[in-house]
Amino acid sequence: MTSPELRIVVVDDQTLVRRGFALILAEERDFVVVGEAADGKEALSVCREADPDVVLMDVRMPVMDGVEATRRLTAGGRAKVLMLTTFDLDAYVYEAIRAGASGFMLKDVRPDDLAHAVRTVAAGDTMLAPAITRRLVEEFVSRPAPGTVPNAAAVLTGREREVLVHMAHGSSNAEIAAALVLSEATVKTHVTRVLAKLGVRDRVQAVVLAYECGLVRAGS
Repeated sequence: MTSPELRIVVVDDQTLVRRGFALILAEERDFVVVGEAADGKEALSVCREADPDVVLMDVRMPVMDGVEATRRLTAGGRAKVLMLTTFDLDAYVYEAIRAGASGFMLKDVRPDDLAHAVRTVAAGDTMLAPAITRRLVEEFVSRPAPGTVPNAAAVLTGREREVLVHMAHGSSNAEIAAALVLSEATVKTHVTRVLAKLGVRDRVQAVVLAYECGLVRAGS
């Protein structure tokens, strides 16, 4: 049985960059590019019509930037957002993670890595493993946003906190299972409960919260 195609929208204010990414993605047999947009506002309109699975979103754009567009998309839609940035420590990244982005890639990403990233976020996982994402998380959550609740992780059981710590270190479910001597199914259950108890959308936001409440510290 053939897997359904992943529907993708590409958002970037530079036409050549946008078209280049669209062409790269279109070469994958399980991808279909269903729309393009030149800014965040246009992206919202295109996504309402195209109903994509994944949105490849530039960070810095006119009219409406990628952070605000991501916040609106993830608040009311099912699409996962994979952010693209020219800078490995972009000042907007922290807010974009909080807005609901499922991962980050640099614009000089290799085609194979880009395809892998799209499939990863479409499957409901996040791009925490690459060094770029871990570096971004550690850099920006070392300066928590005002109003952070210090005891947010207090609602978790001891085992759930252990799982969250491993998530924050970029471990996959299989790696967590091996470290804690659990089955992958059990780890998946713990991850689901962690997300529900913390009231967060995905693993990225759970990890941000783990840093903010002091369960994990940058550089640890």
